Amino acid sequence: MAERTSTGLLTMMLEPTPAVAMTLPAEVREKLAELELELSEGDITQKGYEKKRGKLLAPYVPQIQGVDPSLQIDNRIQASSQAVLPGSKHNKSRAANTRDERFRSDLHTEAVQAALAKYKERKMPMPSKRRSVLVQSSVEACTPPDTSSASEDEGSLRRQGRLATSTPYQGHGHPAVEHWFNRVIQGSSTSSSASSTSSHPGGRSVTTTTNTTSHAALNANAAATALADFMAHTQLDNHSAPPDVTGLSERSSLHTERPQVASVRGVSRGYIHHTSVMETADGVPVNSRVSSKIQQLLNTLKRPKRPPLREFFVDDFEELLDVQQADPNQPKPEGQHMSPLVGEPLGVVNNWPPSLPAALQRWGTTQPKSPCLTGLDNAGKPVYTLTYGKLWTRSQKLAYTLLNKLSTRNEPLLVPGDRVALVFPNNDPVMFMVAFYGCLLAELVPVPIEVPLTRKDAGSQQIGFLLGSCGVTLALTTDACQKGLPKAQTGEVATFKGWPRLLWFVTDGKHVVKPPKDWHPPIREASNDIAYIEYKTSKEGSTMGITVSNSAMLAHCHALTQACGYTEAETITNVLDFKREAGLWHGVLTSVMNRMHVISIPYSLMKVNPLSWIQKVHIYKARVAVVKSRDMHWSLLAQRDQRDISLSSLRMLIVADGANPWSISSCDAFLNVFQARGLRPEVICPCASSSEAMTVAIRRPPEMGVPPPGKAVLSMGGLSHSVIRVDTEEKLSVLTVQDVGQVMPGALVCVVRVEGTPYLCQTDEVGEICVSSGCTGVAYYGLPGMTKNLFETIPVTSSGISISDRPFTRTSLLGFVGPDSLVFIVGKMDGLMVVSGRRHNADDVVATALAVEPMKFVYRGRIAVFSVSVLHDERIVVVAEQRPDASEEDSFQWMSRVLQAIDSIHQVGVYCLALVPANTLPKAPLGGIHISETKQRFLEGALHPCNVLMCPHTCVTNLPKPRQKQPVGNLVAGKRIAQACGRDVAQLEDNDQFLYIQDVLQWRAQATPDHSLFLVLNAKGTVASTATCLQLHKRAERVATALMGRLNTGDHVALVYPPGIDLIATFYGCLYAGCVPVTVRPPHPQNLATTLPTVKMIVEVSKSVCILTTQAIMKLLKSKEAAAAVDVKSWPMVLDTDDLPRKKSPQMYKPPTPEMLAYLDFSVSTTGILAGVKMSHTATSALCRSIKLQCELYPSRQIAICLDPYCGLGFALWCLCSVYSGHQSILVPPLELESNASLWLAAVSQYKVRVTFCSYSVMEMCTKGLGSQTEALRLRNVNLSCVRTCMVVAEERPRIALTQSFSKIFKDLGLSPRAVSTTFGCRVNVAICLQGTAGPDPSTVYVDMRALRHDRVRLVERGSPHSLPLMESGKILPGVKVIIANTETKGPLGDSHLGEIWVSSPHNATGYYTVYGEEALHADHFNTTLSFGDTQTVWARTGYLGFLRRTELTDASGERHDALYVVGSLDETLELRGMRYHPIDIETSVIRSHKSIAECAVFTWTNLLVVVVELEGSEQEALDLVALVTNVVLEEHYLIVGVVVVVDPGVIPINSRGEKQRMHLRDGFLADQLDPIYVAYNM
Repeated sequence: MAERTSTGLLTMMLEPTPAVAMTLPAEVREKLAELELELSEGDITQKGYEKKRGKLLAPYVPQIQGVDPSLQIDNRIQASSQAVLPGSKHNKSRAANTRDERFRSDLHTEAVQAALAKYKERKMPMPSKRRSVLVQSSVEACTPPDTSSASEDEGSLRRQGRLATSTPYQGHGHPAVEHWFNRVIQGSSTSSSASSTSSHPGGRSVTTTTNTTSHAALNANAAATALADFMAHTQLDNHSAPPDVTGLSERSSLHTERPQVASVRGVSRGYIHHTSVMETADGVPVNSRVSSKIQQLLNTLKRPKRPPLREFFVDDFEELLDVQQADPNQPKPEGQHMSPLVGEPLGVVNNWPPSLPAALQRWGTTQPKSPCLTGLDNAGKPVYTLTYGKLWTRSQKLAYTLLNKLSTRNEPLLVPGDRVALVFPNNDPVMFMVAFYGCLLAELVPVPIEVPLTRKDAGSQQIGFLLGSCGVTLALTTDACQKGLPKAQTGEVATFKGWPRLLWFVTDGKHVVKPPKDWHPPIREASNDIAYIEYKTSKEGSTMGITVSNSAMLAHCHALTQACGYTEAETITNVLDFKREAGLWHGVLTSVMNRMHVISIPYSLMKVNPLSWIQKVHIYKARVAVVKSRDMHWSLLAQRDQRDISLSSLRMLIVADGANPWSISSCDAFLNVFQARGLRPEVICPCASSSEAMTVAIRRPPEMGVPPPGKAVLSMGGLSHSVIRVDTEEKLSVLTVQDVGQVMPGALVCVVRVEGTPYLCQTDEVGEICVSSGCTGVAYYGLPGMTKNLFETIPVTSSGISISDRPFTRTSLLGFVGPDSLVFIVGKMDGLMVVSGRRHNADDVVATALAVEPMKFVYRGRIAVFSVSVLHDERIVVVAEQRPDASEEDSFQWMSRVLQAIDSIHQVGVYCLALVPANTLPKAPLGGIHISETKQRFLEGALHPCNVLMCPHTCVTNLPKPRQKQPVGNLVAGKRIAQACGRDVAQLEDNDQFLYIQDVLQWRAQATPDHSLFLVLNAKGTVASTATCLQLHKRAERVATALMGRLNTGDHVALVYPPGIDLIATFYGCLYAGCVPVTVRPPHPQNLATTLPTVKMIVEVSKSVCILTTQAIMKLLKSKEAAAAVDVKSWPMVLDTDDLPRKKSPQMYKPPTPEMLAYLDFSVSTTGILAGVKMSHTATSALCRSIKLQCELYPSRQIAICLDPYCGLGFALWCLCSVYSGHQSILVPPLELESNASLWLAAVSQYKVRVTFCSYSVMEMCTKGLGSQTEALRLRNVNLSCVRTCMVVAEERPRIALTQSFSKIFKDLGLSPRAVSTTFGCRVNVAICLQGTAGPDPSTVYVDMRALRHDRVRLVERGSPHSLPLMESGKILPGVKVIIANTETKGPLGDSHLGEIWVSSPHNATGYYTVYGEEALHADHFNTTLSFGDTQTVWARTGYLGFLRRTELTDASGERHDALYVVGSLDETLELRGMRYHPIDIETSVIRSHKSIAECAVFTWTNLLVVVVELEGSEQEALDLVALVTNVVLEEHYLIVGVVVVVDPGVIPINSRGEKQRMHLRDGFLADQLDPIYVAYNM
């Protein structure tokens, strides 16, 4: 919701205005402030806060009500981000958040707000989400804030100039007017089905609790519908759906669920019960809401893109990806080449100890009572003060014990030089210090690491790799810590994932022994041996160990002592982690060198009392404090209660992360507040350091007579090109940075280019800072290659001459040297994101995001920014934790505004913005977000966001140019014209003198009356029914007798039977009586609503005057349930054929000519169109003859068929072929496999069948259902070695993955890998290809998918990038001729082109059977001729794209064999960016992208690509899929996904052949009938 300056009473009662606040007693004000802090830190819930606050204010409410409302406006009191709706549950107003008030650098907030104001007009569609997903996010989020060491973060700091003041929109009129479009849609956006339960095959009910009491929501809803209706009418009419091939007069739209049901697009309007469904011009029902969102999406995409890019690089082929050209006007560095900076020389100190252990020995023996380290508990009370004497004796004991008392098999466990892990909690610095110095005295190498809390800590596995590579076998820890570690069943410490086996040794007093009198630790001079190893996590998340030598450790202490002016016995307060970096350098090493007293403040105490470090400075009169900007920032929030603290004793406040972009604002704000408490401005000393180079630069304390500190206001635009430009005119995008002082004593520093050869930078250029000195790390342990790159860099001048013979260490800090030799840092290599050649710093982007109403929305300021590589460029991803009480509206609005702010200020698009529930991002050990782990989860789809916004349209600017189609002349490209034919039928003497199939049956009934033609099996595998030639003939005669009295010759009869002998017998009965049979799949009794209308429709469209069926189905057709789905009174005459009388049959009907219609074949195509084709007697006989010849079918053969018998080749194999060829058919109804998956394969084995047919659905059922049971099947003697060919009947591209896995799984049962093949048929010709029994095996080729998009066929090697395997669709049947034609010019194509498959054959169907004789419309589907070349032959167009290839194999006639490859249906192809895509290719990529995607279907709507994925898993994963789907489609297909729809398993409809019905799905999506879990609209 936009901000509102509320004047309502409600807000006034809750918001004490400043004027009123003054009238409240001081203690009430303090309590309010405390509450405020608790809420902002997430320590109490919003509800608890309001309750407590209400109690506090109750006595004073009357005073408050009297305040003049104008006061509130003047004081710009801010209501909360939720719109305060009457009766809504979100009245969660809060006073201007203290956290936002802490420092007002208005400049930057104004920048962000000004940027946002520019965008106020743009509307974006809001994602829609199922209720259950909504609820999930808030439940997750209400986990109490974790009290582990990791609940706060660096992220909560803001950076100067990005801090939102409490009213982001000051002076921009009344922001509530900015009616976000999604606000209008608010009422309906929460759940896609506003019904109270969702209707799903599984019957899962999702209760929606839309808060309809709020009038606003109702009005909004009405407005939305009205607006959406208007938009959809105005703008969607011109984007029409594909034409309907059937030309039905009345449209009917029936959406199927997964039970395989033929279903139909388009239903007479009587069937539609939606109020808000309107139809587009072509009658596709469109739900106003979905389409209006798509319309908004299109509107957002109409923005002009970034300037067009000129040049290209070739991605291995003619798909040219744009290469970003450098903008000629971009700023370039103009300064001199820099000369290296030399630090002041290291001074010579009298009596400086030769090594650190020597210093310890000196103080331990001469000043044993002198305090060394004070540890505090969580209440801030000193627990223990370690003296130098104690440190010396205790570390000696430990050293002796480690070297002498630990042994394995009589060998000492450790020898000097071995690595030892130090696992100490953050609140026990004393034990750590003893352990660290104990190791140094024993000459062991300590490797300090974090305490692993669980077995799955973020990054803990990487730490394990580090320990393993360092060869660590022993871990030192404290007793308390050891007890807290996760244990295995044996009671030992569990082995963590990826860790080596460790022995754990507790260093507490009772486990260590006193050394004998004559034992002394060796105290040597500092050498180049390794002293300790510090761990560091890289940007990618891998952990490296940085080795520090004894001499470097000593030199670093020396340099720090000189730079900070440390003196003996000073007191220093250390707030940092003492295990690594500055906390270790100052608080453990340099302090001992100078006999200083360290007060160590644990992180857990800082969380409870952020002021603790300031109190300790005051109590101990500390001279130095070492902090991070976060610590200063926290103390600001809590400082009000403290009256009497003084910071006047401080001579140095070292800000360890002074290099962070937001440290400057913390420093300024801290100074503003604490100057009054004795803090002198000049004592703030920011420093810059890195694990590799240790301290790089530090601002000296004032007494050293150094130049005054500097500040620079730099142009962001310049920085993105690595150029320093002091910004003067444009205030919007600037970065304010402070210096980090001078370089360290004795160091040589230079700045080099980041990429490539390390050339020195020019003076006005940003580069990586490099240091050469005796006090940097030496190497990455065990990684010589990386060590060379990082620790042994040789910077060179522009002419290539090296500037020094000393190697330099890269610091991974990006910066420059400013005036007075001050060092400025503008970012880190880890946070560097290079997008289209420009550099952006992750921290800068975080700061901008936080400046958009910072604390109101982002939970504790937790934001992670990183880049992922997609399509040859880096893309920026922003992930934030949202407050537990944030509404969908808030989230969406915040996201939209962040995108706009980043776009304005950084001129870069955000690719993905994800919100996760509070407390769910992986945390780094001491607060902060674990960025690499977050990125890893994002890429693996394990982040579980509760909101996602993808903006690929704006960021991806390097897509290939859309293809321009070239006009084609009459040229045929390629080596030869692509045509092929099966064997010639004329030469093959076929002894069948019969023109009519029914004559064959009569002849067989006389010649071989007892020959069994059919066996039907039931689910148990036993024979349910059989039919011999005579039995079939007799049953057919009875049906004919029943029909002849009632019907006329030529009448159409619908046969509605389950698969079985009845269906076959009535088919022949119709032919005997001269009627035209139409086989129809019976309705599913459990699913009448979707299956019955299809039956009704086929009956009506086929103009059937009678329905033949069984008694059971007849009852069903006229039942009450049926009446709910269709008009049962309008059925034609229904006859049941169960008990027909045995009358003497009259004379059989003889058709006058074989060209007459034999039967109608109705089927739903993959595009969801119901199409009936006419089969003449000639075509029927020719079809049977071709199949007989191809499969060598004779009466002695048996074949097994597991197909549906209602249309296409399935029907022909069930009803026609056995009668024609006389072979026995074993019929397995596919429905029976649902209760017995092995039925079909067991039958094949039992009857030793050589030839068998199945569908993809059957094959899938076998692979999924029997994959793990092959052993059990073998024990039941299932043997498939008899199978010569197993053919999958299909009308699509062969599914290689499925056929291969089927072959692989059942190879164990003897199935030959060569046996499985596919067939190809379509509406114009139901059998074009069929493998048959002779002829070469089906061949597979690999084609280049990118060439295919341009309709070209380019063969490549298996495994080459972008390769797509295609399998030949079986052999072309005898008598069939095939040619590949250009879809537009209708000319023949060469064999290197993809074109439409045209077929000419005696068994082509003769035409579509349509209602009003619209044959003219589709005449060219059945009789068309080429535009040039052979213009005489009449062809039928299959509507499928494919190509022909001559193979090296020879066919039966000795000729070289031509293979036909089917690529996909022409109606289904997606024309995008001028290229042709096949949905299956995109779907294959998408299914691979995440383990929980069960199925996927894609379609286009108004040029947007819509991807529907079925989620098999918890709904929490739904939003993870959005980014993964978008990434994979961009990477592999160069397409931007417009909408991602996540649905339940089984929502994508399939037809009886197992083919996806994408058009149905599209209609269902637009009519809002899918009940999606989540719909994401990519911007």
